[in-house]
Amino acid sequence: MTRYRPGRSFKPLRWPWLWAGLWAAAIAAVVIGSMLPASDLQSLPSVNDKLLHFLGYFALAAGAVQLFARRSALLVACVAIGLLGIGLEWAQGAFASGRQMDPSDAVANCVGVLAGLATQFTPLRDALPWLEARAGMMTRNE
Repeated sequence: MTRYRPGRSFKPLRWPWLWAGLWAAAIAAVVIGSMLPASDLQSLPSVNDKLLHFLGYFALAAGAVQLFARRSALLVACVAIGLLGIGLEWAQGAFASGRQMDPSDAVANCVGVLAGLATQFTPLRDALPWLEARAGMMTRNE
């Protein structure tokens, strides 16, 4: 019987748990930002709300592309991120003070996830392993 090894879905990274932790922190930041009361957001500069939704979920999905080597793990992560975006929109209407559910925000979230997932089909899919390799070469040469 094969013993389960945590992290076997990660790309061959030098610090996979560090990157996974940062990715989890980014997810937590999106959740916290989504559930802040409306009064806390009034002091922020005016920016296109849909663009923020798109970029946030794009970054989360593109981060998953950087972390996961297995397509099944990547697909599960991106579906979970998309469902998170939909669930947070519902939760804003149900629980967040002064916030309301906006279906077009959920659409922007899901489009952002799809765009981030699409980086899998570009040379950028291996940007993090490339950066780690470059950093390793620079520290060895110095």
